[in-house]
Amino acid sequence: MAVFITDQCTACGLCLPECPTESISEGDLYLVNQQTCNECEDQEGGSKCIAVCPVDCIVLPQKAPAEKSQ
Repeated sequence: MAVFITDQCTACGLCLPECPTESISEGDLYLVNQQTCNECEDQEGGSKCIAVCPVDCIVLPQKAPAEKSQ
């Protein structure tokens, strides 16, 4: 599974350096590579990007909106 960044993203960039798998890419809205994101399963405290997001737009799959084609 992988986290999902909603359209509430402000592209602040705080999540980029926190991702240990470098799965987040920049754009108008940031995107998460679904193949490489592992929700920081090997990191103490869980998903690092969720912890630093100031607008709470990075969510776990069960809270993600309906899939969009990317």
